[in-house]
Amino acid sequence: MRIVIAEDLLLLRDGMIRLLTDTGHTVVAAVDTADALVDAVTEHQPDLSIVDVRLPPGFRDEGLRAALRLRSADPSAKVLIVSQYVERAYAADLLADGRGGVGYLLKDRVTDLDEFLDAVDRVAAGGTALDPEVVRQLFTRNARNHGVEGLTPREREVLHLMAQGLSNTAICTTLVLAPVSVEKHITNIFAKLDLPPADDAHRRVRAVLTYLNS
Repeated sequence: MRIVIAEDLLLLRDGMIRLLTDTGHTVVAAVDTADALVDAVTEHQPDLSIVDVRLPPGFRDEGLRAALRLRSADPSAKVLIVSQYVERAYAADLLADGRGGVGYLLKDRVTDLDEFLDAVDRVAAGGTALDPEVVRQLFTRNARNHGVEGLTPREREVLHLMAQGLSNTAICTTLVLAPVSVEKHITNIFAKLDLPPADDAHRRVRAVLTYLNS
């Protein structure tokens, strides 16, 4: 796929370029500011943008705000955010439109090549990929939220893995459950979170949003 990278740390930026090109992808632009990111995406229309939250000049949330601008201008834009820290509100902002095609990884996860490349593929395909540490902190914060509090421990485990973007098959493998059991848990989650019948992919994103934003 064709990828744009926005990362101000030269070593990390070059490392991602090498990894992605070695695995068959094309990095059409690698920039270090939010404005350059917007220009690069506008010019190249990539399949995915990998964006650091904090970019020059302020090193606060310039990368995130640029990513949200891109998603607003083009709802089909796919964005994988990378950050040094868990920024809880940012994950919620990215998922707020319910469309998928977004991810949030801690930079430490980039060194786990298989997980990083899996997140790249998953987000580019329109799914979601949330770092397990981000999910853990969000669950801890929202454990008492209405709706989520009604889930059983096993249903919370399933929702935890759904939030990371895992498919039903991957959830089966992780929890050592039969497919019919996972499907039943997901159906119960949708019911308890008051998510009416709709496209299942859309409902999965909305289920994650329930505990992020409630």
